[in-house]
Amino acid sequence: MVIDLGLANTLQSLILTYLSFTMPFATWLMMGYFRGIPVDLEEQAMVDGSSRIKSAIDILLPQAAPGIVAAAIFTFTLAWNEFLLALVFISDTNLQTVPVKIAGMIVGDQFVWGMIMASALIASVPVVILYYVAQRFIVSGLSAGAVKG
Repeated sequence: MVIDLGLANTLQSLILTYLSFTMPFATWLMMGYFRGIPVDLEEQAMVDGSSRIKSAIDILLPQAAPGIVAAAIFTFTLAWNEFLLALVFISDTNLQTVPVKIAGMIVGDQFVWGMIMASALIASVPVVILYYVAQRFIVSGLSAGAVKG
């Protein structure tokens, strides 16, 4: 299918396939989060004169911000660490992803452990930074605008 679309050995093939398996995961995460937001908030906004779309933008999205950030972090981590599709779709060494490059350091039965571990540590730095930065948004959003029921 990737070859038929003319996307063989391109980053667009990875983007499309990563979207196809991370979107259901993010939707599943967000379903649980949106079910936890009280319907009363949206109804109160509509009683005050907001349309359904305006109440969703003004009320639901700020309430769902911690869930959106968490889903974004988890889906980014899922795509960042994916190995098999990147190995199959990309053969150009300049376009390979980090996990494929790290696996390429193993030649035959020779494992250059120092180089592999240093690469794995460097590859984990963006994910750690993302988790650190987003942690503050998640924690601050947990208690913002809560409704007692």
